[in-house]
Amino acid sequence: MTQDGPGEIAVIFRSQRNGTDPAGYAAAAAAMEVRAAAMPGYRGIESVRDAEGVGITISWWADEAAAIAWRDDPAHAAVRERGRALWYDRYEVTVAQVTRGYRWVRG
Repeated sequence: MTQDGPGEIAVIFRSQRNGTDPAGYAAAAAAMEVRAAAMPGYRGIESVRDAEGVGITISWWADEAAAIAWRDDPAHAAVRERGRALWYDRYEVTVAQVTRGYRWVRG
């Protein structure tokens, strides 16, 4: 997972799934997670989805160039198009640069 280091990039993907083809979606998501992890500059991913299909996924990248390389990856682009055609009713992407970060863990 990310170190929340200054200069890192957070790509925040908020989406609304429509329930179509859950097995295909799960397979594509797993494949994209493996592919992203192999990309230079990858720092981690966190994802949640509620019962109504609203989800937030944050992928973390070392810098803007790494995040853009992921956006432009041909396999990622193909899955993105499949998502538009099949799995999502809507989504939005926000790209943010980390200026600071911290964590707290009980015990």
